[in-house]
Amino acid sequence: MSEVMLSITPEDDLIDVPRRIVVSGATPGSGVAITATTLRAGGVTWQSQATFKADAQGTVDLTRDAPIAGDYAGVAAMGLVWSQAPVDSKSRDFFGETPSAPLTTTLAVQADGVVAQGAFVQRLAAEGVTRRDVRENGLVGTLFMPAGAGPHPAVVVLNGSGGGINEPRAALYASRGYAALALGYFKAPGLSDYISNTPLEYFKAGIDWVRAQVKPAHDFVAISGQSRGGELVLLLGATYPEAVSAVIAYVPGAVVHSGQNAADPAVGREGPTWLLDGKPIPHVWENNRTATWQPFDDGPAPHRHERAILTALQDPEAVARARIRVEAIQAPVMLLSATDDGSWPSSLYSQMVRDKLAEVSHPYPVSWLDYENGGHSILFPYLPTTQLVYAHPVSGKISTSGGNPTDNARADAESWAGVKQFLDDAVRARAAQSQSS
Repeated sequence: MSEVMLSITPEDDLIDVPRRIVVSGATPGSGVAITATTLRAGGVTWQSQATFKADAQGTVDLTRDAPIAGDYAGVAAMGLVWSQAPVDSKSRDFFGETPSAPLTTTLAVQADGVVAQGAFVQRLAAEGVTRRDVRENGLVGTLFMPAGAGPHPAVVVLNGSGGGINEPRAALYASRGYAALALGYFKAPGLSDYISNTPLEYFKAGIDWVRAQVKPAHDFVAISGQSRGGELVLLLGATYPEAVSAVIAYVPGAVVHSGQNAADPAVGREGPTWLLDGKPIPHVWENNRTATWQPFDDGPAPHRHERAILTALQDPEAVARARIRVEAIQAPVMLLSATDDGSWPSSLYSQMVRDKLAEVSHPYPVSWLDYENGGHSILFPYLPTTQLVYAHPVSGKISTSGGNPTDNARADAESWAGVKQFLDDAVRARAAQSQSS
């Protein structure tokens, strides 16, 4: 009997690199079981399992073969990663709270009564990427710089209604050649615990700080935001068009929203989120004749925040007052959305933005990736996608982000590839414009 062997290529690389997992030496036609185990933050073990049928040469190749049983279906090279779930825990942690700490997944293969083992490492920060806390000019964030002297194009990274500082995405941007400032604006050291009454001038100061400190290649500073951050980057691009070189809006809103689940209780979830010149920016819940929280608050479990948002969109006058004037943006725009978004209708919102930009013949590229049956949590590749129900980090309300593990995993992988291409194209266009002027 030949020796059962496990091959993983590459064994150590960035998180956005898929791995080729191959088992060889099994009896042709026999069952081959593979268990993937990852020890994640807080000591919680995440695990998945799948069984395959060895081919006529006694091999199983996850880039080619679908499991005959297990935690995922269909051909998926990284299915053993995205189908992982916590063992004996309700944990819903995210990989990369400390981007410098790698994530190691161990694979155990059982075939012909033999156990073979191997492991691979996923990283957010490439070798040579540097991290710097930013606590100046009133800004609170973290700057990640790529390896090499530069200059590098830059991205400002903004989180959603969970607040905090999105270091994981900034580290990955830096690993792919972009100076990245993860800029906190609430639930970060020295800042408010709530999103209510956040001044847009703070973000303009952050963009200006990046230009002054990083001196980015071709003066290129993009803004990238998720969820409320997706709403925010569209709003910033429309408010400060001369400062923004590209807009990347993950699951965005097309209208300005109230504080919602991240609101200061003293202000209320129907109070303002954003200020400009000290004055609240009109939002869709304001003087809205149809808006009600009842479908979210009292709706069937798992609760969907999107149901309440849809009631607000039934008042066309309120929508018109709150619509983000995206036609003022003077830069390429990328939209990423999903049709089963449980938080708000990001697919409809992205269509609204795309249609308005088409109506005004927006003179820059507009890209839209819309994921059928995907949910609100479009992150980056090769993370577990099984935890769909969560407690909101501010309000504590239980709801679903929507989608399903398979389609969410596809959105994670394809969206990041699309974003990288979009940014590379935008930088090239900016460089060409700089050379011709």
